[in-house]
Amino acid sequence: MKIAINGMGIAGPALAYWLHRFGHEPTLIERAPGPRPGGYLVDCWGLGYDQVEKIGILPELLELGYHVQEVQWVNAAGKLSAKFNPEILRHMADDRFVTIERGDLAMALYRKIEGKVEMIFGDSIATIDEKEDRVDVTFDQAPPRSFDLVVGADGLHSRVRELTFGPMAPFEKYLGMRVAAVEVDGYRPRDELTFISHTEPGRQVSRFSKREDKTLFLLGIREPRVGPGVPHTEDEKREELKRGFAGMGWESPQILESLDHMNHIYYDVVSQIHMERWTRGRVALIGDAAACLSLLAGEGTGMGMLEAYVLAGELALAGNDYPTAFRRYEERLQPLIKTKQKNALKFAPSFLPQGRLAILVRNVITRILPARAVARIALMTLKDDFVSPEYEKQLNL
Repeated sequence: MKIAINGMGIAGPALAYWLHRFGHEPTLIERAPGPRPGGYLVDCWGLGYDQVEKIGILPELLELGYHVQEVQWVNAAGKLSAKFNPEILRHMADDRFVTIERGDLAMALYRKIEGKVEMIFGDSIATIDEKEDRVDVTFDQAPPRSFDLVVGADGLHSRVRELTFGPMAPFEKYLGMRVAAVEVDGYRPRDELTFISHTEPGRQVSRFSKREDKTLFLLGIREPRVGPGVPHTEDEKREELKRGFAGMGWESPQILESLDHMNHIYYDVVSQIHMERWTRGRVALIGDAAACLSLLAGEGTGMGMLEAYVLAGELALAGNDYPTAFRRYEERLQPLIKTKQKNALKFAPSFLPQGRLAILVRNVITRILPARAVARIALMTLKDDFVSPEYEKQLNL
């Protein structure tokens, strides 16, 4: 089948890889002018680790990834308040754990399909008109085309979801937070393989030193109401972030000043997407478009790749019977994803503590509990009660 995929983050290229391998003809559409490098860090482990291994990009990710040695929380003066060794998590996960730049993961997936899959950059699906035997699609730029199926892999603010299911509001569960990610060159000081955060009630500023003298900043703030939404222009983002984080201690003034030298600032709400169905007619959703876990889950990329694998596998097993494939895709994954979303909500209070007492409790618990106990609690909470299908074996590939 000819299948249009709107969005080329993580889930989209993963789906294109598996669809191509299983004999379909995917077309990827991405509104950016090219593959997006850089970005924040993601942890790859569990089911996500299994997926990168299946696709064949694990050696590349292990070479490019980071093995973070320490997570630190510091006070306004920069004095250490608490610390944790995340290497314990990796060892308890049987060393199947790596922290990778999101852009490196996306580029690794891109290279697996480059030259094999049609890609349209600088464009997006504009309208979807489903017929009995096809889907007629128009684009913002390209001429209209027809496909057998359309898949929305276009993130939290999915255009395909809006065109097919309606506005975002009924499906969004806003978690009362906004986050920004910024990368700068030549920032000092540097603390190699150490993730450092300064937390004040409802606000947190973090930094991580990356290769090639780059530093990643992550800024999170509690915002009870979404209001008019996150600004779109870079200047508006800078001004809102400077207002929101004004007066914070540690290196915050220096970090906010560095925003003036950035060409791109990732800034968005922290939300989940809850839907009873991920498919309608000849249209399906995957990744954040279908069921955003939020960054609190720490497994969004892994789940997006798993959803891509299951959707492609069920389509391969069902032949042209896409309604059956769509139903099986939802039945297999919705219980797992709903559990992941619930677990993410449990983490929200410790991610951005709302009061000074909550910050103190987090620091004290981190100091007095053995690192192995903290890791065991985390892994038990995030444990996957799911056995991934083996579509390659079922299809004799």
